[in-house]
Amino acid sequence: MTEQNAAWWDDSEMRKARLRRHVEILTEARPEIVVPTGDTDDVADMHHMHRDGVILVRDADLARVAAIVPGDVEASLINGVTLYRPRERDIEAVLRQIDLELGVGVATPDHALHVTPGGLCPAAEPEDADLPPNPDVNPDSASDGGGVLVSVVDTGFLPGLADDARHPWLTGVTGDEERVRPPHIRPFEGHGTFVAGIVRCRAPAAEVRVEGFLTQGAVIFESEIIRQLDDALDRVPDIISLSAGALTRHNLPPLSFEVFWENRLRHYKGTVLVAAAGNDQHRGPFWPAAFPWAVSVGALDAHDQRAPFTNYGSWVDVYAPGVDIVNAFPDGVYIYQEPPHEGEVHEFKHGMARWSGTSFATPIVTGMIAARMSKTGETARLAADALLAEARANARPRVGAILKPT
Repeated sequence: MTEQNAAWWDDSEMRKARLRRHVEILTEARPEIVVPTGDTDDVADMHHMHRDGVILVRDADLARVAAIVPGDVEASLINGVTLYRPRERDIEAVLRQIDLELGVGVATPDHALHVTPGGLCPAAEPEDADLPPNPDVNPDSASDGGGVLVSVVDTGFLPGLADDARHPWLTGVTGDEERVRPPHIRPFEGHGTFVAGIVRCRAPAAEVRVEGFLTQGAVIFESEIIRQLDDALDRVPDIISLSAGALTRHNLPPLSFEVFWENRLRHYKGTVLVAAAGNDQHRGPFWPAAFPWAVSVGALDAHDQRAPFTNYGSWVDVYAPGVDIVNAFPDGVYIYQEPPHEGEVHEFKHGMARWSGTSFATPIVTGMIAARMSKTGETARLAADALLAEARANARPRVGAILKPT
């Protein structure tokens, strides 16, 4: 991360300017996003984002919600949760009424998850890099991730990068193809391939599939991602790597993920969800990383301190390198969208980028779990538990548990 990119984290006005631009990018991609701002009209004061006009309700609570808030079922999602459209259009008012009469959390917004405002991830826009991957490719054939299936939930995959001789570690990676319009590189483009490349560097023989769930401006609603995750489990992955998340109304757990765990994921007792802790520079919680059943990953800087952007707190399980990570990236022309480089035009021509954020600490931990699995024969859950124990043994004061590739 350049000094200029790092310095703006200490400038509150610069951070707010970047957050405003980031929200603008997301709402341009998904106009149905609502950004509550409390007592101000400044989106930089927002706490969460959600979909206009609908709420999420547990199936068991649907009848009593409908009795006080008339409306219609928009869609039955996975077993246990329904997308409901109240006739009253003011969703904040609807939720306050339900909170008052039925209890807080009986119904929630259809939150917007993003490639991690609020949780700005990436923490900085990409920079061209004529460098080898960092972390580098794991040379240990005994811990190469062979036999492990990793599902990367992200923006999709750029197969042309896997066919490029500059990226041999991507050979064999598959996934939902990301839509591109060369020579222009759009915001967040290549994010999923970059993340997959990091996993493959740590676990070169792992089977990695990139699920293209975050294809519309790197933002997706709970009601959408939960059905996609439900489908992804049909492939029975060992590890799900998710470099996205959301802040939520009242900091409550997102209802759809609660139901997903209760009715689906917990029955896959060896499968682990590894999730980014987000980049709000506060103690969270950021979801789904904050769930006790997820492995939440914050970011370290080059000095093994917390990166200036990372979220932190008791809910973060482990911190891994997340600054100046280098991996595969498309060639093309990128126009910087956010401060401090907004409006600058840069050509990427080396097939590589340097990028920072908890988005990229997350696949390092994912890859390390996959590598350990192939070496020990453990399930992903057991391998993750062992690595977290190792990280706690290496905990640093004022930081927390640390996990770094060797």
